[in-house]
Amino acid sequence: MNIVVAPDSFKESLSALEACEAIERGLRTVFPNAAITKVPMADGGEGTVQSLVDATGGHIVTCEVTGPLGTPVQAFYGLLGDGQTAVIEMAAASGLALVPPEERNPLLTTTRGTGQLIKAALDAGVRKIILGLGGSATNDGGVGMAQALGFRFLRADGSEISAGGAALGSIERIVSDDADSRLADTVFVAACDVDNPLTGERGASAVFGPQKGATPEMVRQLDFNLVHLALKIMECIGKEVAHLPGAGAAGGLGAGVMAFLNAELKRGVGIVIEATQLQGYMQTADIVITGEGRIDGQTIYGKTPIGVAKTAKMYGLPVIGIAGSISSDSAVVHEHGIDMLFTIVPGVCTLNDALAAAADNMERTARNIAQVIACGMKLNNAKKAQAQWTHNESSLKIH
Repeated sequence: MNIVVAPDSFKESLSALEACEAIERGLRTVFPNAAITKVPMADGGEGTVQSLVDATGGHIVTCEVTGPLGTPVQAFYGLLGDGQTAVIEMAAASGLALVPPEERNPLLTTTRGTGQLIKAALDAGVRKIILGLGGSATNDGGVGMAQALGFRFLRADGSEISAGGAALGSIERIVSDDADSRLADTVFVAACDVDNPLTGERGASAVFGPQKGATPEMVRQLDFNLVHLALKIMECIGKEVAHLPGAGAAGGLGAGVMAFLNAELKRGVGIVIEATQLQGYMQTADIVITGEGRIDGQTIYGKTPIGVAKTAKMYGLPVIGIAGSISSDSAVVHEHGIDMLFTIVPGVCTLNDALAAAADNMERTARNIAQVIACGMKLNNAKKAQAQWTHNESSLKIH
């Protein structure tokens, strides 16, 4: 028995690795000698750094950077096991969770700290950087990030603009002469699971600005300023970013990483599947187990379990999904490669109780799944034995 275990994290209760370990404990009570390959997964959002570090034998690097409001914060990035690849969640340096609700103002917040994390990774000698774009507190089009990496954004009088989305409208020139030379030799891949353009009614400001504290008047100003930024990027750098799918991700950071880092935007789960070499593990597997905190009708839109299932189906493998909760519309996942669903919550309980008991519940559910597999194997063996007996009996009658 060769089992690949590849779940996402279960938010607020288990990291992806902890979920893998609990599943393994449950499976081994029934299949003590099974070959179990644990591949912690993520979809490019929160937890991606930890999952990829765990999956590749890497480590977390912490450093102090400029937070969204310009004050120092403790952030981190992951150095993967190959020593050549770093993974960064922009939210670790420029995320909404770093700004108290009463202080949220995308006119002022900056992505400078994200650029400082990139610089720290370059200092560590990496040659590939994976960027997660979710959870931002910003709407500066990635200008703060670029400033930290040596780009200059100048007003008409030649002075540098200030931080935040409010300042973008005063950009007269973008100067890249002093940009970090290592950027040209580094591969940047950005995890982006939205297709919003930079500006307009589906743009960064209109769609995501309000959750970052933007009033309707602020949304109009921010959108106007991102239009201006896109024009200056085209004029000074020669890249058209305003209408590209994903340009509006993370307050326009999607546009920024394409313009200033020459990054490629990809689906988050696809990046993680590639980085963990998940497809290679599937080649010798008999069955695959995946999961996340909640499986529902939205799971089919780029979430980890579906990414894992689609990879498994390339090899015709059965896929079992485990979740903390399963919604009434979750059956749609069966059309996308997940054959069976199990919820780990044993009965009615509070959310706090469910979170506290997640590891035990996961282990028990995995044991039950293993018993189901074992029963299936026994039934299959019984059918084979019955078929052999029937064949032998027929042979005797013939003779």
